[in-house]
Amino acid sequence: MKNLYKKSKMALLVMVMLGAFSCKEQQEVEQNYTLFHGGTILTVDEAFSEVEAMVIKDQKIVAVGSFENLNNEYGQSAKLIDLEGRTMLPGFIDAHSHAVSGALANNLMDYIGMSRFKTTEEVLEYLRQKVKETPEGDWITGRNWDPAVQDGPEELTTSILDSISTQHPIFILNASGHLAYANSRAFEASGIDSTVENPDGAEFVKDSQGNLNGVMKNMLSFIQVMTANPKMQTYDPVPALLELLDEWSAEGVTTSSEFALGAATNSPADLEIMLEAAKNEAFHVRLRAYPSYIINDQWNEIGLKNNTGNDLAKVVGFKLVADGSNQGFTGLQRETYCCSASHMTSFGNEYTSVDDLYSYAKERTEQGFQLAIHGNGDKAIDNILAVLQRLKDEGYEFEGLRPRIEHASILHDDQIRKMKELGVTPSFLIGHVYYWGTFMRDEVFGKEKVQLLDRCASVEKVNMPFSLHSDFMVTNTLPLEMIETAVTRRTWKEPDYQLAPQEAISVESAIKAVTAHAAWQLMSEDEIGSLEVGKYADMVILEEDPRKVEPTNISEIKVLETWFNGKKVYQLEEN
Repeated sequence: MKNLYKKSKMALLVMVMLGAFSCKEQQEVEQNYTLFHGGTILTVDEAFSEVEAMVIKDQKIVAVGSFENLNNEYGQSAKLIDLEGRTMLPGFIDAHSHAVSGALANNLMDYIGMSRFKTTEEVLEYLRQKVKETPEGDWITGRNWDPAVQDGPEELTTSILDSISTQHPIFILNASGHLAYANSRAFEASGIDSTVENPDGAEFVKDSQGNLNGVMKNMLSFIQVMTANPKMQTYDPVPALLELLDEWSAEGVTTSSEFALGAATNSPADLEIMLEAAKNEAFHVRLRAYPSYIINDQWNEIGLKNNTGNDLAKVVGFKLVADGSNQGFTGLQRETYCCSASHMTSFGNEYTSVDDLYSYAKERTEQGFQLAIHGNGDKAIDNILAVLQRLKDEGYEFEGLRPRIEHASILHDDQIRKMKELGVTPSFLIGHVYYWGTFMRDEVFGKEKVQLLDRCASVEKVNMPFSLHSDFMVTNTLPLEMIETAVTRRTWKEPDYQLAPQEAISVESAIKAVTAHAAWQLMSEDEIGSLEVGKYADMVILEEDPRKVEPTNISEIKVLETWFNGKKVYQLEEN
């Protein structure tokens, strides 16, 4: 009997202890709740709902609704954060960027673009100073030079760069990312001379005597020079990528992308770099990657699978390229370029033939990859649509694969109808309007055709989702600037000029284009893009509501905080 009593007491003690431990554990879990209130919370759900409060736990959103209801349910076990009248949105998403390759260029190349130097002569003077400071034989490299907006010569030829130095290899990347320039020493260091053969769809431009003139069109050509830089061998890519992503966090970005995976190292090592970076606690921006066709055979050799990776960083599609850059006169057009004497007989460049584009597209569609096909000129977009129509006629379905046209710069009404019919959506590089709008009007397309640039309102009218993107490094990753440009259609060189004002969209639509619709295009709408229950707690807190300021001031709104996976990863320092 005593033993039974002792056993009963022991059992009761164990139960009490377990109960106490369970209560303590439950209390600790409940304290992981965080309740945001006291400001404007825009969920960017289907109805663009505005709610009073939101609750997160660990990495996910667990509730949205009225402050009274959520406070009653979670208030006693939650940390309350008063937004103090500020505005919360889903974290911004850059639907087309170059994070891995951009980190390399950002780390190894000096920025010599429009926001630093207004003229090419200023750029050349800067390079002359670099020569004086750089040991003989070391490379001098620059990025984002742009003759479309930096007054001076149209090209940086070998003769111009040789006048800077013949003792230093010099390599300059055009802002478009589709052109590059080198001096004779850089070609020599790369083992390239006038006998070099042009890769398919690319060109080492030569003069009338057959000598290299320094201009290279398409990455397939200039990557051979860029990768000859010895710093490419000692470059540590993971810290550089993490540093770049931190810069984007300060702009409210919680998801970005890599649309030429393989271009940084000219190998599948880019995928390893991205996945390795994602293991680091300092990885605060999700990445969605699109392997590039330029190393298609290498991807096949490693047996690349779609969705390789995880919710932090993964492959979600495959990147193809139909043409080049309109402002670089390599975008493929239905008609010749209109205004610049040196280009009035040119239709641009077909980077990938229709037959090759079809072969790549068929192969990757059969493997379940989303297709993301670069097309700037209207003829290039014709080619893309012809390829997709052929695949559809052969029985391939796109509904679940959501093919995209990247940039989709010039769209005619018939192309918009065809896109709608095929289930194809555009992602617009809206910086084409802001930075190059007047150049497109005066030098590239003329006043009539330029009205077809970045037709946001027209595709919205047919209920076609679209996104806005930076195409970093073509433009910087500034989501609020992208929203402002889509709303105002103002241009950098002529601030009072509106390019195609009929294509302006509402602030709400522009916000969707850098949140919910961008997530959908990146095959990630179940995880991110809106503040809804079950999605990751990726948010940005702004000083003001973009809907309630003057449209021309949207880009000036301060990003106060950025939250990623339920943790604050950026806070604006107070002066």
